Amino acid sequence: MFTKNHKRVSLLRYWTTRYLITLCIGLIVIAIISAVWIRHTTLENRLKIMTLMSEEVADRFIDISEGRPMQNGDVPGLLSERGRYMDLEKDPYMYIVDVNGRILTSNRSNDRIFARFPGAILTNEEQVQKLQLTDSGEDFYIVKTPIQSEAISYGWVVFIELEDNLTEVDQEYTLLGVMIISLALLGWAAIYFLSRRLSNPIKDVAFAAKQVKEGDYNIHLPSNINEQEVYELVHSFQEMSARLQKLESLRTELLAGVTHELKTPVTSISGLLQAINDDVVTGEDAKEFLTLSLKETAKMKKMVEDLLAFNTFAANSIPVAKEEYHINELIREFTHDWEIVQEDQRVTLTREYLSEDAVVSIDKIRLQQVLTNLLNNARQAIEDHGQIHVAVKRDQDNVHIQIQDTGSGIPLEEQKLIFERFYRGEGKKYKVRGLGLGLPFSKMIANALGGDLELTESSPAGTTFTVVLPKYTVLNEER
Repeated sequence: MFTKNHKRVSLLRYWTTRYLITLCIGLIVIAIISAVWIRHTTLENRLKIMTLMSEEVADRFIDISEGRPMQNGDVPGLLSERGRYMDLEKDPYMYIVDVNGRILTSNRSNDRIFARFPGAILTNEEQVQKLQLTDSGEDFYIVKTPIQSEAISYGWVVFIELEDNLTEVDQEYTLLGVMIISLALLGWAAIYFLSRRLSNPIKDVAFAAKQVKEGDYNIHLPSNINEQEVYELVHSFQEMSARLQKLESLRTELLAGVTHELKTPVTSISGLLQAINDDVVTGEDAKEFLTLSLKETAKMKKMVEDLLAFNTFAANSIPVAKEEYHINELIREFTHDWEIVQEDQRVTLTREYLSEDAVVSIDKIRLQQVLTNLLNNARQAIEDHGQIHVAVKRDQDNVHIQIQDTGSGIPLEEQKLIFERFYRGEGKKYKVRGLGLGLPFSKMIANALGGDLELTESSPAGTTFTVVLPKYTVLNEER
């Protein structure tokens, strides 16, 4: 049950906001992972550069004086301008120390981290070490390379830099932020336009549904839709609307038809009885008037019974009692009974039976109702002299009873509507009295028997209906 106070949002807003939230969460996760990866990669790359620089500086100290490493020649920028190779604002700390850890020279004379290097750092086998400053608690990396000559170590080239400086990548983070924001905007724009393309036809269908609800069936929906599911939704709704419009028209015609069909016999009966009551007619004429009144009463009773029977059968309230019968005998009996009560001799009835009789399990009375209705319709379709042919045939599983007439046929545009309740074709609407329940009622009975009723073909040369009955048993007839 729908709640009236529940706040609802449009499909476009619903999908775009949720997609944007999902996209932002996904991009934030990607941004975090990317930032960690950039930081790690940058740290590794700069440590490698520091290692190469320490080795390059150590190679320059090949002159040994009094057991101490000396710079070989004048090399500008030997201890300075090293930061530009690692894209740092400041040069890393660089020290030249002897084997005892004493600092011989440095690029930071007034800003030293160590006054004297601990032996544990220099003797550690690892070339790259991560330590922590005791006073500030900051992490820093040490890269050291020995200064050697003829396999004798004379000291060390040591590079020191804080971890925060080595992982500083503001420019990369800026580019990453620009890329993430651009992807978010691009993704939002894409889902906005895609959701709009999807929601617009659905909005049109919703608006059309309101029109149909208010009784306006003149709806207009877009047809240039590429999405298969949306196209099927729009197309199905259009067909449903057209069908509802047709049913509404049939309902209006039904009310008018039922009123007319019931009013006519009531008026006739009233007039005939009034004439008898006023002694306008007497004797034999009065008896004839009573006979006519009874006939009109019977017609009216038949129409009311048709309505009641159809409604009851539609609710599956009428039981179907199946028994086994020989189909040839049934058709012979049904057609004989129908032929006897026909006063019109303009129609010739012919029959065609199975060469080998078959036993079917059916409700005899219900099947007779169907065939009688089809024979009556065939006779009504023949305006002058004509012929009705009843043929019994079979295939591998079913028995087929065909009723073929030489009438004027059913117009092509009416053929798909003949099994609709209360539908009456234009040709019969004003010629034959009835409620348009014959064929729908007959089809329902055939379905209840486990078979079907089909319009096989119809043309100006005639019409053929086929009653399909379920599986049968073949009996060999004695010749």
